[in-house]
Amino acid sequence: MQNLKILSILLAFLACSFLSQAQETKYKTLSNISYTKQTDSYSKERCKLDVYYPENKKDFITVIWFHGGGLTGGNKEIPNYLKEKNIAVVGVGYRFSPQAKVADIIEDAADAVIWTFDNIQQMGGSKKKVVVAGYSAGAYLTLMLGLNQQYLNKRGLDPKDLFGLVSFSAQTITHFTARKEKGLEELHPTIDELAPLYWVRKDIPRLLLLTGGRDLEMMGRYEENAYLLRMLKLHGNTDVELYELEGYGHNMDYPAYPLLINVLDKWSK
Repeated sequence: MQNLKILSILLAFLACSFLSQAQETKYKTLSNISYTKQTDSYSKERCKLDVYYPENKKDFITVIWFHGGGLTGGNKEIPNYLKEKNIAVVGVGYRFSPQAKVADIIEDAADAVIWTFDNIQQMGGSKKKVVVAGYSAGAYLTLMLGLNQQYLNKRGLDPKDLFGLVSFSAQTITHFTARKEKGLEELHPTIDELAPLYWVRKDIPRLLLLTGGRDLEMMGRYEENAYLLRMLKLHGNTDVELYELEGYGHNMDYPAYPLLINVLDKWSK
């Protein structure tokens, strides 16, 4: 009788273990998908994206991820920390300066967002849960798309349709690569149409700003983001936050990734 009882417990344990494995989330990666309508060889080479998504989930959040590199280099990526988090990640490649103007690179970013909205439902995701995020130059692209409505509007999308924006150490004045196009020095501060600050307005998507510590960050990034936060709040935006990750410099992406996951959970409730 005792043996039968032990056997029953063992079988129940095995059944639970099997059920757990059966319900385990499975992920799939689609690579090098072209998202551009441009026909030149350079656009075709650079404007590709990868999609990492949970195969056996529905209605999941999708994070569009723009990599860093000063708008002059880098590669599309699916950050390892964002894997196996029950979300999809779209890693976007884009053209670089000087082969492309900064304004054209932002157009690439907008095209990638539209591609995601047009295709993510086929993979089980929700168009109502698309987050735009990025690091450094990628965060600059994120803010330009969220604040300057023109890029998405002319593609039939309102920035308010985004689930949110997450920016890792963005430049909020005119990007230094855009200033270089005009012959200006890196440390010559400018706010023009290629600055997120230029497009400050009411009713932006909810926004999480993250930077390294003010004394360690690159060229005043904390202060730029603090000023953006202040101006957004003066315009009446309430769902905007800024975290300064003290003890970290510009390479603050690891401590920032958990905060990204946490805010996705917060926005989902």
